[in-house]
Amino acid sequence: MPDPLEELEALADPERAATMAAYHKAPRRYLGAPVPEVQALADRWRAGRDVPGRVALAARLWDSDIHEARIAAAKLLTQARIPDHEPEAWAEFLRWVPGFDAWAIADHACKAGQRRLVAVPDRLDVVEAWVTDPNPWVRRAALVATLPWTSANHPDAAERAARERILGWAARLVADRDWFIQKAIGWWLRSLAPHDPARVRAFLAGPGSGLKPFARREAERRLPP
Repeated sequence: MPDPLEELEALADPERAATMAAYHKAPRRYLGAPVPEVQALADRWRAGRDVPGRVALAARLWDSDIHEARIAAAKLLTQARIPDHEPEAWAEFLRWVPGFDAWAIADHACKAGQRRLVAVPDRLDVVEAWVTDPNPWVRRAALVATLPWTSANHPDAAERAARERILGWAARLVADRDWFIQKAIGWWLRSLAPHDPARVRAFLAGPGSGLKPFARREAERRLPP
């Protein structure tokens, strides 16, 4: 069986890698491999391994600190259910969180985290602590990883309580002037707007009045007239 890191290396494009390094700025190695090609590899690796094997490979890829390998690691754990192995997958995701340092890797990782949170919503208790983390990327992850709670048109009582809880985190983060934090608040509200426009308007009239203008515009983008 080919070595996964060697397979990623085979996709390297040095010119594109230099452009990516300049764009993402985080100090790590970039191969310049397109995301669809990384996705194709991750799909094949996932199909050929049981869950413990996927978690182990994800850990190895993440620890390589190669941009594309970290994205592949996240994709390996992005699936709705991981029967009998939720704790291992959740623990691996949590191991990644303190090292978030750029939006692309953090966003891909948070897609895996979203699945783990939806599988076990009580894990929101862990995520709440991220709101005050010194790392701005971790604070941002508190909103990006909880985006599934924006999407229900008719949430049940538990889903509505979770949504309100996360909106409380967003309200606390309004005072954080970091561009990416403000963007994440706007993103969360924009995602909620088609499903509960009245709640988004109430947020914007209340704690959201302190958002930066660009974040407020983001929040309003999908509000009905």
